Amino acid sequence: MNQQLSKALRRSKIVFMASMCVWTGLVGINNVMDYRANFQFVQHVLEMDTTFPGNPLLWRSLHWRPLQHAAYLGIIAVELLVGLLSGIAVLRMLAARDDPEKFSRAKAVGVMALALGVLLWLAGFEAIGGEYFLMWQSHTWNGQESAFRFAVLCVLGLLFLAQHE
Repeated sequence: MNQQLSKALRRSKIVFMASMCVWTGLVGINNVMDYRANFQFVQHVLEMDTTFPGNPLLWRSLHWRPLQHAAYLGIIAVELLVGLLSGIAVLRMLAARDDPEKFSRAKAVGVMALALGVLLWLAGFEAIGGEYFLMWQSHTWNGQESAFRFAVLCVLGLLFLAQHE
């Protein structure tokens, strides 16, 4: 691969991670700034109060408010951590952009950020929220489409970032 293409790929990976930093940082900040409205989403999913009537799995529902807040604060913390790690990756990748070996090592923080995003949106929202708490049954409080989009972007980012320049 020629050197120009390698440099262009390194720079595009930096831009991708900067975009992830802005996006996930804004997601976390929005959840902090509009805590009450976004908490309602978590509360309704955990309480399973908009799932199909007569659902035999309602024993899974969580109505204890402190646990609901803890779950929501955990979500926010992970979102902010993904944004922070993405930002750190950008800075490290920028500093190493002209050295292929250093750049390769600098991508590690970005890989951790994206893997954490996959953990949150695939395992947390799709598996736990979507299947365990049956979020898919709710017409009002179903965040699976957004969570899927977030998870896919993280997975695609992982594949892109892991590629050798």
